[in-house]
Amino acid sequence: MQIKEVAKKYGLSNDTLRYYEKEGLIGPIAKNSSGIRDYSEDDLKRIEFVKCMRSAQMPVSTLKEYLDLLEIGDETLDRRITLLKNEQTKIMEKIKTMQAAYDKLAYKIELFSGQKQSK
Repeated sequence: MQIKEVAKKYGLSNDTLRYYEKEGLIGPIAKNSSGIRDYSEDDLKRIEFVKCMRSAQMPVSTLKEYLDLLEIGDETLDRRITLLKNEQTKIMEKIKTMQAAYDKLAYKIELFSGQKQSK
């Protein structure tokens, strides 16, 4: 699959895909005889994972560390689990913060909607 198709499939820009490759988050991506990037199924799985972790605001440096450890193999399993647990904790804190903001907004909307109906 070429970069344009991959970008469209995952809602990423070509520049973002090149950046991920440059930073070592994906790839290196094979190129066809014309020198055009040709993404494999394994590349697509990696892109999906990277996109998910970036959408959860995992820092590129942490993601890179995790992926480097993954490449080393099973002896890094404990460190990878620790990294993932740390990120999971951060995400849970963000969820709690967002839930509190959501609850506040819902309360205000309900409060103001009641005032609007009584007028």
